[in-house]
Amino acid sequence: MKLKWLGHSAFELISNRGLNILVDPFIQANPSCPLKVSDMHPDVICITHGHADHYGDVIEIARNNPNLMVITNYEISIHLQKEGVHTIGINCGAEIKLKDVKIRMLDAKHSSSLDFNINVPYAGNPGSFLFTFDDNLKVFHAGDTGLFSDMKFVIGDIYKPDIALLPIGNIFTMDPSQAAIAASWINPKVAIPMHYNTFPSIEQDPAQFKIEIEKTVPDCHAIIANVLETIEF
Repeated sequence: MKLKWLGHSAFELISNRGLNILVDPFIQANPSCPLKVSDMHPDVICITHGHADHYGDVIEIARNNPNLMVITNYEISIHLQKEGVHTIGINCGAEIKLKDVKIRMLDAKHSSSLDFNINVPYAGNPGSFLFTFDDNLKVFHAGDTGLFSDMKFVIGDIYKPDIALLPIGNIFTMDPSQAAIAASWINPKVAIPMHYNTFPSIEQDPAQFKIEIEKTVPDCHAIIANVLETIEF
């Protein structure tokens, strides 16, 4: 599996059989992402919740890639269907398999609305995603979330991810110290910070996250990814 951070909470995951998964496709208005919407050719898009910095450019990318499938919660899927996008609407706990990857939606503690819409409609419960690849490698994308006990008793104890992508920006999500606690509960082999330094309001030093991880989860390797860096697992 290959993983590439596109800045903020956007990630590209490519399976061993070439399935291209794009999570939270915030590209065009993402100041930390140098790519264009026309550069994106995913097979699957997964959206954790409805806020503009996660919903992002899903409609434009879908129009450029007619065979694309979007996986998100039921409410967002209904909205996308009205825009002519192929979607699978699922909810917390559900799992589907596409090619050589199982995709399960799990919980997150946050809010969710289509905040870019003038009416700001409700966009269902926010979520997170667990990706299980054919070699049983498991990647957990936490979405936007605060610290909550399911990270230990469900995500950590039951699903046991190998790689955890955790927000550290504060204000809207966990800060570095809280994200380190989350990592201690999830107990992955690798933890990668996200959702920081995109805007002034979420400025954080990822080195602090790495220090906290080394103190609280000594068996976990914290990787501070560079934008567009490809990491192979």
